[in-house]
Amino acid sequence: MGLLSGLLGLPLAPVRGVVWLAEQIRDQAEEQYYDPARIRAELELVDQARRDGELPEEDCAALENELLQRLMVRRS
Repeated sequence: MGLLSGLLGLPLAPVRGVVWLAEQIRDQAEEQYYDPARIRAELELVDQARRDGELPEEDCAALENELLQRLMVRRS
């Protein structure tokens, strides 16, 4: 990068910083959302709620399907 292009690009530095930060936040959120250990823990909570009668069977099945889909997306 030359001196002139560096000076001309200087006003865009804050924008590049915000974009970089947004990408980092997105990556962290996706990592947590698709974390297999977290998904298994959520599956256990759904199973416990089913056994305790806190959630109807249909809701439990829907939650389990969503969690299993997340688990499969991570593995692909």
